[in-house]
Amino acid sequence: MATLLRKIGLIRLHNRDTEDPKHPHNHRGGGGGPQSASLRAKGGPKSGGHKQPPPPPPGGDASPGPGRGRRAAEPTPPQPAAAAAGAGGPRERAAGARAGPAAREAAAGGSLGPAARQQHCTQVRSRRLMKELQDIARLSDRFISVELVDESLFDWNVKLHQVDKDSVLWQDMKETNTEFILLNLTFPDNFPFSPPFMRVLSPRLENGYVLDGGAICMELLTPRGWSSAYTVEAVMRQFAASLVKGQGRICRKAGKSKKSFSRKEAEATFKSLVKTHEKYGWVTPPVSDG
Repeated sequence: MATLLRKIGLIRLHNRDTEDPKHPHNHRGGGGGPQSASLRAKGGPKSGGHKQPPPPPPGGDASPGPGRGRRAAEPTPPQPAAAAAGAGGPRERAAGARAGPAAREAAAGGSLGPAARQQHCTQVRSRRLMKELQDIARLSDRFISVELVDESLFDWNVKLHQVDKDSVLWQDMKETNTEFILLNLTFPDNFPFSPPFMRVLSPRLENGYVLDGGAICMELLTPRGWSSAYTVEAVMRQFAASLVKGQGRICRKAGKSKKSFSRKEAEATFKSLVKTHEKYGWVTPPVSDG
């Protein structure tokens, strides 16, 4: 009996210590028996304990506010390169439009097409030849003069007015009343990176490295000997020196002196001499090979 009383006393002390005086269900006489204690221990809906808020979803916003309870915002996918390139304000977009297709292609790393390359070569050639014409017009000694053939900037007739006055060629010019030696220069599409084709038109010359058709045997007129630094004036001065060195003369033979040079013959002769010099170098070939 004493043991039973002690157990009852311990139970009452335990219930009194665990009661929450602030909770209405835990007031005395408010149904706070062993069943209520059991429900409170299990955390059921009739429990007087406060519910814990559910954990926030992964990646969501746990802060309270108007957006609480909504679906978490999904990450923004990366924008494609084209859209990123077109981003910017109206000023940037206007600047890109003014740049034109060629600038946009260069920015994208694209190469120029055949038409664009042809246009670029034409511009380079035109600028160079315009400068050459201006420099020749400013020559004080009137060494040479230029006339455009059919007003084409790429086809010149050049008059050589002077050679060495101690040479026999100069004497021939005086005796025959020849005021100048006339040459024709045609400039290829990739000039100044390739040499012009140059030939003598009149008078008919002998020796002086002038060959059939008026072709000229000079290494600097070949692709192998040419440099883009050479100017027309420098080429003509070299030609005048070669005429004297090779003892060039004005042809005075009957019948032959009246025969004019031919462009077709000059081109064929020049092609042949270039092939010969590529084989033997710019030296005199063996007699057996002509």
